[in-house]
Amino acid sequence: MNKTIKIEDLGSKDYKQTWDYQEELFKGIVDTKIKNRREDTDIVTSNYFLFVEHPHVYTLGKSGDLANLLVDEDELKAKNARFYKVNRGGDITYHGPGQIVGYPILDLDNFFTDIHKYLRFLEEMIILTLAEYGLKAERSPGETGVWLDVGTPFARKICAMGVRASRWVTMHGFALNVNANLGYFDLMIPCGIRGKAVTSLNVELGKQTVDEAEVKSKLLNHFSKLFEAEFC
Repeated sequence: MNKTIKIEDLGSKDYKQTWDYQEELFKGIVDTKIKNRREDTDIVTSNYFLFVEHPHVYTLGKSGDLANLLVDEDELKAKNARFYKVNRGGDITYHGPGQIVGYPILDLDNFFTDIHKYLRFLEEMIILTLAEYGLKAERSPGETGVWLDVGTPFARKICAMGVRASRWVTMHGFALNVNANLGYFDLMIPCGIRGKAVTSLNVELGKQTVDEAEVKSKLLNHFSKLFEAEFC
């Protein structure tokens, strides 16, 4: 059992290039597990946590509805944005500058084999981090991600989530709006949920910008405690 996680901050990187890199790491872990089982060996599997910021891009999950993207290809080009159908759960999501995107690529056999617990821990990491900024973030019953003012007419999403898991290996993850340009969310129905707003940490704090390195540090602190993990 290996609870050490390698942290990689990829900076600003194209979505498709990052997706390919995730798939490479994911396949490496899965192949090791298959080899262990086939050859009755006990090779330790690796775990990764990728931070990245993507140029403007919209992604649609396996069960998503393309109608939730409200613009056509020409309008996307005019906004300097791209679009991909991807192999995670969830509906449509936007990624862009000012957003902290995290992709934990973990062998859950190293931690616990419960995908629902995994998702709850990701949400809890966000909730605990936002609490450090004086915000009461919550889960919203029947809806993905992390929200503010749940159950009121002012409910708004601050973090989107969508994951894939196979053989207890995870990929994809979360997107936390920190200094995001919220205008790009107007081009879609976020996560396919009508009538709900989206927000960003800097807007909630009334600041022009929030220190993203500080937010990442807080996220990792809570992640390590929840998963009882060490980073390298």
